[in-house]
Amino acid sequence: MEQMVPVGDGEVWADDSQGERTGAGERGESGGLPLVLLHPGVADSRIWDPVLPRLVERHRVIRFDVRGYGHSPAPTTKFSLVEDLVAVLDHFGLNRVALVGSSMGGAAAVNLALDDPARVAALALLVPGVTGYEGLAAPGFMAEVERLAGAGDMDGLVALTLRTFGAAGTDGDAEAAAHVRSVIPAWFTNHPHQVPDAPAFDRLGELGMPCVLALGEKDQPEVIRCNEAMAAHIPGCRLVRLRESDHLPTLREPETVANLILKACGGPAS
Repeated sequence: MEQMVPVGDGEVWADDSQGERTGAGERGESGGLPLVLLHPGVADSRIWDPVLPRLVERHRVIRFDVRGYGHSPAPTTKFSLVEDLVAVLDHFGLNRVALVGSSMGGAAAVNLALDDPARVAALALLVPGVTGYEGLAAPGFMAEVERLAGAGDMDGLVALTLRTFGAAGTDGDAEAAAHVRSVIPAWFTNHPHQVPDAPAFDRLGELGMPCVLALGEKDQPEVIRCNEAMAAHIPGCRLVRLRESDHLPTLREPETVANLILKACGGPAS
C-alpha cells in the first residue's frame, strides 16, 4: 500500500507490502522479520522491482524514496538519511527489522545499526557505501559532474554515471539509463539540505548482528576496495562477490540477489 509518510519537516513516499496481502502480521506470512529496502543514490526505490516479488512471498516489505527521489518531494529543510529512516520505522510501528541497503542505502543501514542495534536484526548490504571512509569516490567524478551540470548536459551526466557505476551494462543499457536519468535532479536539490550522518567506518567492529555484504566485481575499483575493507571490519560478515554485477546488482543478478537477501534475513532461498 502506497502512502506519504511524515519525516521531520517533510514527507517521503513509502510502499508497505502488508497492505497488499491478507493476514500478514508484523512478522509476515511465514514469520520472517519485516524487510526495509533502502535504495542507492543512482536510483530510487523502483530499483527493487526485480527482486520484490520474491521478497514479499516471505516477508512484509517496506520501501521508500529518499527525499527528492522518485515520488518523494524535494527537501526544503535540513535532513539526514538516518533520521528519516527512523521516522519511517516509527510510522509503521516497526521495532525490529532487517535492513537491506544498496550503496547510499547501505550507508544509512549501517549507521542505524550502530545507533540502535536492538532495532536491526540483520543487515544485507549491496555494494554499500559507508560514512567516514576516505577515497570512495572515483577520481575526478564529482568535478566532472559539476562541469556537466553547469553546462546543462543531462545526457552527459547520464553517460558519465553509467561509465562509472554501470560497467556491466550492454546494448545501450536503457533500463539503467532510465533509473539514473530520473534521479540526477535529486543530487542537486538534496545537496544544500542533506546533513551527513556520523562517521561509521571506524566503528564497524561494533556491529553484532548477522551481516552479508555483496560487492559487484564489475563495480568501480574504489567501491570494491571499500566493500572489502568493510567486510573485513564487520565481525562475522559474509562477503559475496557478484561476478556479473556493477553498482546495480538488482538489475544485473536479480535472482542471486533475492536469494542472498532471503538467506541473510531469515527466509528460505531456492
